[in-house]
Amino acid sequence: MIGYVASVLSVVMYVSYVPQIADNLAGHTGNPIQPFAAMLNCIMWSAYGLLKEHRDWPIVIANVPGVFLAATAFATALMGA
Repeated sequence: MIGYVASVLSVVMYVSYVPQIADNLAGHTGNPIQPFAAMLNCIMWSAYGLLKEHRDWPIVIANVPGVFLAATAFATALMGA
């Protein structure tokens, strides 16, 4: 049960990038370092979950949205830099 709650909270955490992305696109860019670090973290956890002998789907499901949302936050922050 804890794993499922943690997975949902991870997705909520990465969805919180949406306001930063909107601010970045509006010209109020944030620092790109944190979303870049989050993107790398999510890539590594997703790879870990997918490459295990018995795939760890809660880890993958929790981190794949973070890859895309963090990458978008990173890219949009760079656009204003």
